Amino acid sequence: MIQFDNVSKRYPNGFEALRHIDLTIEQGEFVAIIGLSGAGKSTLIRTINRMHDISGGTLAVDGINVMDLHGRSLRAFRRRIGMIFQSFNLITRTTVLKNVLTAFVPDLPWWRAVLGIFTRAEKTRALEALDKVGILDKAFVRADQLSGGQQQRVALARTLAQNPQIILADEPVASLDPVTAKQVMDDFLRINRELKITVLLNIHHVDLALQYATRVVGIRAGEIVYDGPAGQVDQAALDAIYQGKQEEPS
Repeated sequence: MIQFDNVSKRYPNGFEALRHIDLTIEQGEFVAIIGLSGAGKSTLIRTINRMHDISGGTLAVDGINVMDLHGRSLRAFRRRIGMIFQSFNLITRTTVLKNVLTAFVPDLPWWRAVLGIFTRAEKTRALEALDKVGILDKAFVRADQLSGGQQQRVALARTLAQNPQIILADEPVASLDPVTAKQVMDDFLRINRELKITVLLNIHHVDLALQYATRVVGIRAGEIVYDGPAGQVDQAALDAIYQGKQEEPS
């Protein structure tokens, strides 16, 4: 369970990115966060794994106050939370398999990490993760030879290899064409349903949010203005979120 209790986030320049956020996400949910650019979607996602610290209120994951975590405990906590970015964050000059194997690096002895030595069990887990997203046949292909959709699937496989309870995705399909975006969203949905992993993503494709998520959270100017089932999002809800300036799906 992820629980925000009156959470706020103010940046050093005084900009208040989040205000009075009260939000509870149960294990296994598929939640899409929508809103205009600058509304606070990415900030909200990134507070969950402490990429951004909150300024006020309480944020807890499975009853653990994330602001109480430091050093080793924070690193261990982050291992339970996978993070997917728009830019994929792959090592493009090496193979797909080696990219997925980097998921294990934080847990390796320093000498294995430096030499790139992985056990058979680790390699098997990496290959299984690639199989789950349908690109096992690309394991020994260099990452820079893949399409954008395939690269995002490698990033997803890398996250799956760390066996997360939660996957956070920050605009994961923003740079993909519509057909490829749907394929990647299919992967998220299948992983959510089959592995019962909580998926929380922010997305500017409203149509994809309504099609794939079971729940939609709408943010405007750092505040939640809609929270409900995706199937109940109507024009009034979209007007509240976008103030009549709905972003066009790309």
